[in-house]
Amino acid sequence: MNIRSLTRGDGVVIGAAVVLFIASFLDLSGYDCPSGVDCSGYSANAWDSLSVLMGIYLAGIIGAALLIVSRAMPGRKVVGFELGQFGAAFTVYSLWTMFWTIIDAGDAGAGLILGLLATMVLAGGAVATPLVPALKAPLVGAPRPAQGAQPPYGQQPGQGYGYPGAQQTFGAQPGQPQPYGAQPGQPDHQQTAQQAPQGGGAPAGDFTPFWFAVPVARPLYGEDGAPNPIAELAPGTWYLAVEQRGPGLIAQTQDGRRGVLQDTTGIQRG
Repeated sequence: MNIRSLTRGDGVVIGAAVVLFIASFLDLSGYDCPSGVDCSGYSANAWDSLSVLMGIYLAGIIGAALLIVSRAMPGRKVVGFELGQFGAAFTVYSLWTMFWTIIDAGDAGAGLILGLLATMVLAGGAVATPLVPALKAPLVGAPRPAQGAQPPYGQQPGQGYGYPGAQQTFGAQPGQPQPYGAQPGQPDHQQTAQQAPQGGGAPAGDFTPFWFAVPVARPLYGEDGAPNPIAELAPGTWYLAVEQRGPGLIAQTQDGRRGVLQDTTGIQRG
């Protein structure tokens, strides 16, 4: 899995799962054992109780794992539910069980207290990540491709619209958006004629592949028109647009899969 496909919310979930795993080795009871008394039963941790281990600690960890796996395999379903939905349900169940367990314990130890805090953060991250823009931001930003790197489809290094570090089109200022199909050195009137109208796209014959990044995670659908996405484009990663299809783009992922990006609003061109 590409770490750059992870979001900040995924980082919160992973961190909380690690803390929950550590808490499973700590004492469940805070009972202060008097000297000379056998208190071995009070020093148990989660691994000494199968119901507590499976119902709270491992349930939360499994939920976190399902959430991360769903990021790598978007659209995968089990009995009609996506993996991410299963993962979020596991984390909420873990928090619910932990809350009543610590209420019933009366004398909670470090394992329960730290576990409660971890499950709160875990469930909160799982539920809030799809809703809070700050948590949907990429965990690790993607570096721009190196200057002079060899782009695909037979282009020369540093040439062709949109490739990060490419030569600027005649008449355009650095940093300004480039029109689809514009070639370096063309006169202004030809460049204007080739610009795509608002909401449309350039003619297929004039399209030149370019690199782009999405502002938020967006699904990539199959070229056959199937309703289920074949991949998810993650912010902070560069993808290659290889063809215009109506208002959308035919994009290629880093592992070679191709599909239709239907929502191209706000994309960043390299």
